[in-house]
Amino acid sequence: MSEQTQQVANLLDSAARTGEAIAPIRDQLSGGIAQAYEVQQLNTQRLISQGRRVTGRKIGLTSHSVQQQLGVDQPDFGALFDSMEVSDGETIAWSRVMQAKCEAEVALVLEHDLDREGIVLSDLLAVTAYALPAIEVVGSRIANWDINILDTVADNASAGLYVLGQRPVKLDGLDLRLAGMVMERHGEPVSFGVGAACLGHPFNAALWLARTLVEMGTPLRAGDVVLTGALGPMVEVAPGDVFEARIQGLGSVRACFDHVN
Repeated sequence: MSEQTQQVANLLDSAARTGEAIAPIRDQLSGGIAQAYEVQQLNTQRLISQGRRVTGRKIGLTSHSVQQQLGVDQPDFGALFDSMEVSDGETIAWSRVMQAKCEAEVALVLEHDLDREGIVLSDLLAVTAYALPAIEVVGSRIANWDINILDTVADNASAGLYVLGQRPVKLDGLDLRLAGMVMERHGEPVSFGVGAACLGHPFNAALWLARTLVEMGTPLRAGDVVLTGALGPMVEVAPGDVFEARIQGLGSVRACFDHVN
């Protein structure tokens, strides 16, 4: 691990601990995306050493338009931790996420490991226990969301928190590609989407993740949550906001934020 990698990891860790956003770090990552993932992994191991538990992975950049905007041709991913999971309707303290935004997603929960090489769709379907509606509360340690692909990968794919619905749904009979999504804020629609907006199908994103993690030697494990990517545009959050996302076939989930005194 290079000194430069360690320094960038320390900057992001300090920002997360103090709540003070930092300037973009992309110019310090001369090793490109590979080095950005090294930074992410270093801070992942740091949190594990502090007692945090990895509960799954999140997939980002699943929209082709966003990929074009950032000049990439594939998604990215970050780690989920037990400290990130929020119960449906639980009040979220405003200080928990820096520069919070919400997006609605399909979550998959695995029943068995996905650690073999050459993973195909049938392997993914066989090990998926159920699906849930989810709201990901993304956040950035980079000031003003001034990010490119290197910034967000190093910053754990801009992970913040995640809220899962409470009604597990088996895959039988689900058509996630055509599943419509609407997310409301205080009852007013603010984001619309469909499963096909996520790399053509949420399973496409999950399959990409499973293969990528096997290649990196950190495969998905039984019990892992996979946030497959946004179904519609992300929405900025203000104190006191209440979001409810409804996904066809999966039901609804709510993210509730407290007021700042």
